[in-house]
Amino acid sequence: MDTKEQKPKEVKEGGSGSLKISRRGFLKGVGSGTIAVAMTGAPFPLPPDAEGALPAGIKEAVIKLNVNGDTYRLKVKSHWTLLDVLRREIGLTGTKKGCNRTSCGACTVNVDGRAVYACSLLAIEMEGRQISTVEGLAAGEKLHPIQASFSEQGGYQCGYCTSGQMMSAKALLDRTPKPGRDDVREALAGNICRCGAYPKIIESVLAATAKR
Repeated sequence: MDTKEQKPKEVKEGGSGSLKISRRGFLKGVGSGTIAVAMTGAPFPLPPDAEGALPAGIKEAVIKLNVNGDTYRLKVKSHWTLLDVLRREIGLTGTKKGCNRTSCGACTVNVDGRAVYACSLLAIEMEGRQISTVEGLAAGEKLHPIQASFSEQGGYQCGYCTSGQMMSAKALLDRTPKPGRDDVREALAGNICRCGAYPKIIESVLAATAKR
């Protein structure tokens, strides 16, 4: 198993480095700056503590994550979610960020065989766990039966929720190789499709059972 070394990234404007500004300091800076702009027309300055230390309680650690059979050695902050680390640090952007509050299911991945919301898990707690994302479904150029069935049955429209739907389906079929229609509905209940393609999604999962 290859270990992929991920070098610590430079903090970019608008990224995780924005947490260096405390909420109170940010609001104070914006408030006073807005008044200054209104009175003088000049741009407001950054609050004096904008480059201060991270909030108390935020730590850094080097961890190893097993994702799709590969091991990644990463330096992470203790408040980073698995979703953000997968997308930003590892580059596996197939896992989507939707509501970012455990409501839509777009970020669904499998951890130790269970379908979970990646936005609700801290990356620092995932060391030693087996993580699977949509990028790990296909075997080279050969599609996984779930991927093939979604394509053939038209189990998508805009496609934004599709990776999460597939990962929920994968967890279901791994534990129940021949699920019934009600089983599929229950397994996908936490995955929202704004386009309303549910009938085709259910047919796609049922069709995948025959391919397996």
